[in-house]
Amino acid sequence: MKFGPVPLKEATGAILAHSQRVKDKVFKKGRLLSAADVAHLEASGIHEIVAARLEPGDVPEDEAANRLATALAGDHVTAAAAFTGRANLFAACSGLADFDPARLDQLNLVDEAVTLAVVPRYEPVEPGQMIATLKIIPFAVRRSVLDTCAQVAQFKGPLVSVVPFRPTPTGLVQTRLSGTKESVLDSTVQTTRERLAKHGSALVAERRCEHSEIEIAQSIRALMEDGCRLVLVAGASAVVDRRDVIPAGVVRAGGKVDHFGMPVDPGNLMLMGRIGETPVLGLPGCARSPKFNGFDLVLQRVLAGAPVKPQDVMRMGAGGLLKEIPTRPLPRAARPDQEKAPARMPRIAALVLAAGQSRRMGGPNKLLVEIDGKAMVAHVVDMLKTSKVFSIIVVTGHQAEQVRAALAGREVAFVHNARYGEGLSTTLGTGVAALPPEADGVIVCLGDMPKLTAAAVDKLIAAYDPVENRSIIVPTSGGKRGNPVLWGKRYFAEMRAISGDVGARHMIGEHQDQVTEVEIGDRGVLVDIDTKEALDALSAEGRKVTVPA
Repeated sequence: MKFGPVPLKEATGAILAHSQRVKDKVFKKGRLLSAADVAHLEASGIHEIVAARLEPGDVPEDEAANRLATALAGDHVTAAAAFTGRANLFAACSGLADFDPARLDQLNLVDEAVTLAVVPRYEPVEPGQMIATLKIIPFAVRRSVLDTCAQVAQFKGPLVSVVPFRPTPTGLVQTRLSGTKESVLDSTVQTTRERLAKHGSALVAERRCEHSEIEIAQSIRALMEDGCRLVLVAGASAVVDRRDVIPAGVVRAGGKVDHFGMPVDPGNLMLMGRIGETPVLGLPGCARSPKFNGFDLVLQRVLAGAPVKPQDVMRMGAGGLLKEIPTRPLPRAARPDQEKAPARMPRIAALVLAAGQSRRMGGPNKLLVEIDGKAMVAHVVDMLKTSKVFSIIVVTGHQAEQVRAALAGREVAFVHNARYGEGLSTTLGTGVAALPPEADGVIVCLGDMPKLTAAAVDKLIAAYDPVENRSIIVPTSGGKRGNPVLWGKRYFAEMRAISGDVGARHMIGEHQDQVTEVEIGDRGVLVDIDTKEALDALSAEGRKVTVPA
């Protein structure tokens, strides 16, 4: 890859290294410059830029990131489409993030151009949570480097995976001494139940007994006979030696003590044993509190079936000091209007505008026109169902009942715009007002774009990053802007305030610094079927078009 100053007359096809602001437009870094871009820059008085030019054997950043992310994603992990050389990996279920630390280092040592950052191994994750981010640092990487990284990523299976939590029926033994308060034991039951529930398991039985080796052994065996596949023991007195009462009770019940103690505070006095295949864990005193402690580190591995041997526990010292530090500085406060990039897949809703009167079509409701036996609006909704949007809202207006009927059986939310005759802004405002509160952004889709693909929608979502000033994402094809447009949450109030027969397109020019164009590569983002001529063109392509009476 060549990098450096380039005369503008030689810049067509080069990759812009630094953003260029001209009077009416912002050309962002990483843009593949077209002849029209070069002409626009030249007309603005720019004669030289800093750019990258690919050479034979170079793989563009997004192509490289997509290939490597696919190789990295193992069980219960999904890879988002790459943008600016970054591809994020997300958990597909609740469980523990897992990877081979040695192989992670091996991959990051291949070349400075390829980097992979992962959450700590065995960290609990939720569905949709980001667990790794892959970044191709330059605008392209040598194919030989990419091939080596892919081999490391796939050696003995994909590098990054999630070990799902397994529902495990659990029993609790609590011991008493003179003066033990039943209220304390009751509170421990509730805390334990909540702790297990976070990982998809349930406390199915509890037994209380005297703090004696014999009674502890009897209680453990009784819980196992009741079907418990994990037994927790909370003692009225803390375990201070592996020959103390609770470990002795485990041995008397036919088990063995695997390990006592851990280099984690709070949680030092944790006991780990087993009877056959059934784990038995002795709770440290801090486990009566819901606050995170060393016991949680072991419990979550047990509930996921992940390895937890004595050596694993003894290596938990790095980061094992869990106590709060009063002098730790608070994070910098964010501005009230500042969006944060969530440490998870962004929750982007889809808004399908389906309220119009199809005036340009000259008669029939275009959304009800059947293409290959399915209503046009149904093509759009079915495509969105296969994309990464987390909810779909359809805004009806004209012929609302017919539109609903065309979408029968599909899991979408409907909202009706009774003022649809007043113009597009009322449909947009009605839809935005109905967005779920947890939405990070919205893709505003037209109901007459049957050629739009889920891959295009997913590319827009992958580009969204408000922290990087990418909160308005616009698709392009051949440098021409199209639809749908993704809008960050910060614009919702402004979108609801629009009036007249217009949409939000004018807001793109008002927020140029936040706009990112994504080249989609096909013309589906430019094609809306809103005239008879457009329908005729579909028929000419061999599509079966049926216009409702």
